Amino acid sequence: MQDMVAQLEKLRTDSAECKLISELATDPAKRELFARIATHLAVLADEVERAIAGRPTGTN
Repeated sequence: MQDMVAQLEKLRTDSAECKLISELATDPAKRELFARIATHLAVLADEVERAIAGRPTGTN
């Protein structure tokens, strides 16, 4: 369980960092890329959080 919590924290941190990079990027393509990566990592973090809580995926 501890490893899942650590992975959740890492995903949240990585998502926040990608969002920041996206906001600071001057190149529109890089801005979009890092925004999509941030969103994807946030979704993965949500899935890990649901797994930790014991909820089935696809439900809120």
